[in-house]
Amino acid sequence: MDMILIAIIGVTALISYKGFSDYDFFRKYELHIGRIRAGEQIRMITSGFLHLDFMHLLFNMITLYFFAPYVIRFIGDIYFLYVYFGSMITGSLLTLYLHKDDYSYRAIGASGAVMGVIYASILLDVDQQMLFYGFIPGYIFGIGYLFYSIYGIKAKRDNIGHTAHFGGAIGGYLITLMREPSLFETNTKIIVLLMVPIAILFYMNKANKL
Repeated sequence: MDMILIAIIGVTALISYKGFSDYDFFRKYELHIGRIRAGEQIRMITSGFLHLDFMHLLFNMITLYFFAPYVIRFIGDIYFLYVYFGSMITGSLLTLYLHKDDYSYRAIGASGAVMGVIYASILLDVDQQMLFYGFIPGYIFGIGYLFYSIYGIKAKRDNIGHTAHFGGAIGGYLITLMREPSLFETNTKIIVLLMVPIAILFYMNKANKL
């Protein structure tokens, strides 16, 4: 496994584990709209290293483990880091935008960064198969994950950063297309298809259906 990927998984696991047992630590570094608007922008990054529980952490890290190698193989370690942390930031920015008036809104999780990696990997290798998920094509999983996220946003039953999934997807999408503009010619259909759930989210937000 690539050392950069090992480092990200390891650091995320350690910080998340600390947050599981240290309530003050968890609250200090989670994404909290009120505290961010008061000047604590660092939470937009630190929240990406916290998770709700072990299963939340495991799901995100296993998903990253399966998708990240496609991105690293095609565009290298440096651009993988751009995708990962760029998607983490765009996930937090979209969360801040959509929930800017809800000062009590809280969220945690690497889901935005992971979703960006998923979208990048699908664009770079649309024919990939994920054996862990039962031979489901990557683009089906990615799009399905975003539709599940719409449900999570509407249900509001947890403080997992469902909104960040979309921001992360947008980040991974844009960073990858800027790095590989030839994809506009070779993968035009998948580029359009991946935009569908994102467009639906913005329509629902504008129509006050979230």
